[in-house]
Amino acid sequence: MNKAIFNKVNFHKTVMLTAYDYPTAVLVARAGVDMILVGDSLANVVLGLDATTQIGMDEMMHHARAVCRGAGQVPVVADMPFEAYQPEGADAVRHARRLIEAGCAAVKVEWFAGIEAVIRLLRADGIEVMGHAGLTPQTAVDFKVQGRDAASAAAILEQARAMAAAGCFAVVLECVPEGLAREITGALKVPTIGIGAGKFCDGQVLVLHDMLGLNDRKVPRFVKKYADASGLILNAVRQYKEEVISGKFPAPEHTFH
Repeated sequence: MNKAIFNKVNFHKTVMLTAYDYPTAVLVARAGVDMILVGDSLANVVLGLDATTQIGMDEMMHHARAVCRGAGQVPVVADMPFEAYQPEGADAVRHARRLIEAGCAAVKVEWFAGIEAVIRLLRADGIEVMGHAGLTPQTAVDFKVQGRDAASAAAILEQARAMAAAGCFAVVLECVPEGLAREITGALKVPTIGIGAGKFCDGQVLVLHDMLGLNDRKVPRFVKKYADASGLILNAVRQYKEEVISGKFPAPEHTFH
């Protein structure tokens, strides 16, 4: 892990983006991001499943290996799937070690009661860990902004503090009010990475398919759509179909003689 990326003093905002396969990892790395996340969001945006809890280590390993092949020197962080460390955590080290051996620089875990013990086990084995607080999709009941009232805001602050104290080198804050994210960022000695948490975090992460317009499901409000890749692909496929039917493709330059 390049610790310079996560120095909270005199550093640029950390730029993190998801990737789930080799070609997108190559492009994301070429664009100059600081880190790549193999998110368990692949369950929704790549595999068409309804929840991140529906994928396990086999799927995460398959995609992590592909991303690591394409990432080059860019550090890769992989989500620990639900089954790999919750609710017991007994096999967390074994599962995390598999992701590290696949080429990942670190793993990411979501907050749940008892996560500190899991983080300490992973750190004792030399595994770098990124935390995740606020909206935690693996255990969320309501997929909405978290920490709007004083009690839940205080709880999220303490969760982030606990994860940092247990050994996390950074903490993702998802779907929390900007003011709360700013408070947490100021309170932690480790950097925060925001997703739907406003501009005061030490860095930002988005789901690649959301920001490229490739997700056909409802996209969260906090996502900015930077391209309409879905429309581009659709038009290209339609043109291919028309040219095959009309006989325009393959042309002589696409044919061996």
